[in-house]
Amino acid sequence: MSNVFIAFQRNEETRCIVDAILADNPNAVVSMMPAMVKVDAPNTMVIRRETVEEQMGRPFNLQELHVNLITLTGHIEETDDDFTLSWKH
Repeated sequence: MSNVFIAFQRNEETRCIVDAILADNPNAVVSMMPAMVKVDAPNTMVIRRETVEEQMGRPFNLQELHVNLITLTGHIEETDDDFTLSWKH
């Protein structure tokens, strides 16, 4: 089993995104650093637009993830509703 991860600049907007990730990925682990927040998950991590919208209280386009994105690892599958990182081919 290998972890996938995503790291964002640490700010108020990404706090909502991280909260949404944790809500949808119960095995995810957060590492807070002064300027960055990193979320690790075993094998797969799903970021759901609907969950982010619930946390932010506004409409959210998953392309907005890229504004505060620092780095990630895993294969990316992206739709209008989900952003998935995994090691599945």
